Amino acid sequence: MTRSEDARRIFQSGFSCSQSTFAAFRGGLDLETALKIAQAMGGGMAHLGLTCGAVTGAFLAIGLRYGRTRADDQAAKEKTYEVMTEFARRFKSRHGDDLSCPALIGCDLATPEGAREAKEKGYFESRCAGFVRDAADILEDLLK
Repeated sequence: MTRSEDARRIFQSGFSCSQSTFAAFRGGLDLETALKIAQAMGGGMAHLGLTCGAVTGAFLAIGLRYGRTRADDQAAKEKTYEVMTEFARRFKSRHGDDLSCPALIGCDLATPEGAREAKEKGYFESRCAGFVRDAADILEDLLK
């Protein structure tokens, strides 16, 4: 199973977009820890209407792979930002320039009406599953 398939499987089992994306690319972290780390990023960062969870989960995975561990390691910092920028460019080329959850999903999960609409209309399955798929596909290619 590819990590991209793993991300889709995790999402289909009931975890959020951020958890699914990050957990599939968790490196040496155990699954439970990866799921906990990424939990708050789901739904546009805790349903605050910010960046899509599939994107923030991918950013966490990129940071885990390339992020610096010493303050003076500018090369690692630059590499991390370079890969994150390329990820965002590719994701935007598929879904438009706005990476916010409300713009992508089509409703605001921070409101009771938006959350109800997303659930009733099946947006998590029909839209978010695609964002997880695309984020994981892009990550799989970038992290080769």
